[in-house]
Amino acid sequence: MNLLDHLKQNPFIMAPMAGITDHAFRSFMKKRGSSVVVTELVSANGLDYKSERTMKLMSFDKSQHPVGIQLFGEDPETLARAAQIAQDTGCDFIDLNFGCPVPKVVKKGAGSAMLKDLPQLALVLRAVKLATSLPVTIKIRTGWDANSRNAVEVCNIAYNEGITWVAMHGRTRAQNYSGLADWEYIAEVKSQVKIPLLGNGDLVTPDQAVLRLQKTGCEGVLIGRGCLKNPNIFLQALALWRKSLLDLGQVNVRQEFSSLENDVSLDFVDVFRELSELIHSNCEPHIVNIQLKKFAAWFSSGYPGASQFRKMIFQCKNNDEVQDLALEFFAKLGTLKQDITGDEPFLMGGHG
Repeated sequence: MNLLDHLKQNPFIMAPMAGITDHAFRSFMKKRGSSVVVTELVSANGLDYKSERTMKLMSFDKSQHPVGIQLFGEDPETLARAAQIAQDTGCDFIDLNFGCPVPKVVKKGAGSAMLKDLPQLALVLRAVKLATSLPVTIKIRTGWDANSRNAVEVCNIAYNEGITWVAMHGRTRAQNYSGLADWEYIAEVKSQVKIPLLGNGDLVTPDQAVLRLQKTGCEGVLIGRGCLKNPNIFLQALALWRKSLLDLGQVNVRQEFSSLENDVSLDFVDVFRELSELIHSNCEPHIVNIQLKKFAAWFSSGYPGASQFRKMIFQCKNNDEVQDLALEFFAKLGTLKQDITGDEPFLMGGHG
């Protein structure tokens, strides 16, 4: 099954996020319905220098297929060599990041800075396509700033260079993560380009994800921060989307999707235990504590007492304390409803 066929079966993809979509979390979210998964940012220069830390960012297991490795850099030849190294891992596709707004990436001409130099962007795409036999996808923003939104031009270049799809975050680089993602612009771009387009930005409920997918006509949508509050958002969105297809009378879909699990309820006690096991199995000891605290804090978002819980958990000294405190907090939630619509500053992260 090729990449686009996966989108036809399931158009909901976890957005790659630096420091978040590591080996453990990708395995965790793949099981919870993400169509494909993509690594966090991997430096092409780091691979060129044979950095052990950079190489580890590319690790994955067979449960994650299809899995993409996301590369960033500014030099076509270096990115081409990095794509060859990535291909040797056995991954399924290469994803190039032209969306990262972080200054240390942008000042080198990488990430979203590439949107200011489309001839260079075209050279990068050509070099990487020649270097690998794998499908190549790209992640972009709407443009560098409000006066230079050029996503249509970028998509046309990508189409001409044989890129499989473009994923677009609905903000400019200048916006960073402020304001709202412009889904009207995403729909406008989709209506003008031939290449498959995936939309991204501010999707925090399964209903939003399905509505944006349907209204824009995009082939898929990426969900980032939404899955940090609600790890079942992909399963829930998939269930809603498949039901909508059945309601439209697409009988061929009925047989294909009849095995979908109806129970996509969320029990954070079980969720945290499962993720904790994956983190312990796949992270170095000094990273385990950090990851446990981060995910416990994110999962608590929107529940009564979450703010105090986060203060307490970041004061824990060891992993057992973190685990016990988190499980105690989640066990007390019972039937309380989570407020998943609020936007809290500590959730404003990710690179692209």
